[in-house]
Amino acid sequence: MNEPVDTLRDEDIDVDTGLDEDDRLRPSFVRAVLDFVEKGETEEARDLVRPLHPADVADLFELADEDERAPLAAALGDILTADVLSEMNDYVREDIIDELAPAQVAVFASALETDDAVAIIEDMDAADQQAVLAALDAEDRAAIEDALSYPEETAGRLMQRDLVAVPEHYSVGQVIDMLRVEGDIATDFYEVFVVDPLHRPVGTCMLSWIMRTPRNIAMTDVMQRDQTLIPVDMDQEEVALRFQKYALISAAVVDGAGRLVGMITVDDILHIVQEEAAEDALLLSGAGEGDINMSVGESYAARVRWLVANLGTALVASTIIYLFGAAIEKMVALAVLMPIVASIGGNAGTQTMAVSVRALAMNQLTQSNSWRVVQREMRIALLNGATVALLVATAAGLFYADPVLGLVIGAAILFNVFVAGLAGVLIPVVLDRLDQDPAVASSVFVTMVTDSIGFLAFLGLAVASGLVSL
Repeated sequence: MNEPVDTLRDEDIDVDTGLDEDDRLRPSFVRAVLDFVEKGETEEARDLVRPLHPADVADLFELADEDERAPLAAALGDILTADVLSEMNDYVREDIIDELAPAQVAVFASALETDDAVAIIEDMDAADQQAVLAALDAEDRAAIEDALSYPEETAGRLMQRDLVAVPEHYSVGQVIDMLRVEGDIATDFYEVFVVDPLHRPVGTCMLSWIMRTPRNIAMTDVMQRDQTLIPVDMDQEEVALRFQKYALISAAVVDGAGRLVGMITVDDILHIVQEEAAEDALLLSGAGEGDINMSVGESYAARVRWLVANLGTALVASTIIYLFGAAIEKMVALAVLMPIVASIGGNAGTQTMAVSVRALAMNQLTQSNSWRVVQREMRIALLNGATVALLVATAAGLFYADPVLGLVIGAAILFNVFVAGLAGVLIPVVLDRLDQDPAVASSVFVTMVTDSIGFLAFLGLAVASGLVSL
């Protein structure tokens, strides 16, 4: 067992926080805290953890083994705050919440913004969820139940209910006075929303404008009328794109009647951008959510179905090889060179597919420019294919002293890379048009196309050229 006092004295560690030069918790610090917890020396563990930022305390729980998290939570007591829970990985947070009584979870939820409280409660079992909601006060319960009524990953789940909205007839002075004396308003906000009598937003005003404007000026003369309104049922990925496109700090969320029901701030969007980018990358690989805190069973279930799907597509390529089995037996060089054709095509298809999926996710690839993008990728594929084909054709022709073989593999590579480029852009676009996530299934189909076409082109050309016969 490590000695905590010694391990915290390295030159590159901040003794007060346990962080290294990259602001990550040192393994020695984590082990020291967990050792104190294991020995029942909870006060010593608390002394080490107390200076940490909530995000770093959340990291501490994520770095601990699954069976160490419950004792750690019990030892830290009130250091485990609502802010710590909101910073945790979803799977780790579920482990912690499972160990807490509904009344404790309700205390945490009531201390958070609505969106963060929903993130804690939404994944609980229905019975536990109802127990937590029952323990909340009426106002908090109503806000969270309203948020839970919206579909997951929409603006309604993401938005905060605490905002500042003022009538359009108010003056700047009236707004300032309201902010100073009104106790039941948001404590952290970037702008004030101006609404009409039906509570529909008509404009927005930054706090800096209010503070620099004379008191007698009407809010309608100060506010910005052009604003980006977020429908309450908009997908969170689309919300993030709007924030990026229009450089927003916050935005009003409106219901179907155009009434102001909440707001979304840029700090929430940063989490969404990270989640969506990681999700697309993992889906392209067929790894599911890919979270290292998922159970082995969940990870297995998420990955194995795509491996089985790949097995099915691989049978197509195997069938093609089987049909040309006699030709391969007559010329061993074909068996040696076949993987090169398929591999080059597969890599080319993956490159194009990754670019296309990203462009679709960023709204850069739309119906308006689809054909132009397809033409662009066709030109790139031809250039890449020609370059690689020339290199491989020259090498194969010289190595086997057979110019025809060189021409055959060169032509097969050129054709396969071209088809791979075409498939890499068309398959994601078609899936997107069919309202399917292009990141989920594109790789399976692109792999099938590049393998099958690669083998078919190479072996077919070898037979057609008279190099071998069936």
